[in-house]
Amino acid sequence: QLVESGGGLVQAGGSLRLSCAASRSVFSFNAMGWYRQAPGKQRELVAIITTESSTDYTDSVKGRFTISRDNAKNTVYLQMNSLKAEDTAVYYCYASEVRNTVKVGYWGQGTQVTVSS
Repeated sequence: QLVESGGGLVQAGGSLRLSCAASRSVFSFNAMGWYRQAPGKQRELVAIITTESSTDYTDSVKGRFTISRDNAKNTVYLQMNSLKAEDTAVYYCYASEVRNTVKVGYWGQGTQVTVSS
């Protein structure tokens, strides 16, 4: 249901924009976001956007990354600027919805982001 694109190799200080296309309206999810997982590390939340367009970021990306949503395209974006080597990871799109009081989560397949120093 979630298909990511936009990963790749970039030099430190560069920019990338990740896209996550959902198979249905983004408003059917109560929140969508991006996680990342670097080799040997746990998956961590990078950024999240709610149905009400409230956003939040992990401290290490504040001021550099921006999450946004195009409702007409059912797509969520992650604009990543001033990339650092430590941003290297597989980035996963995530969406959650509540069904009969139960929270259900969905994951994309992941897209590799590699930042060379």
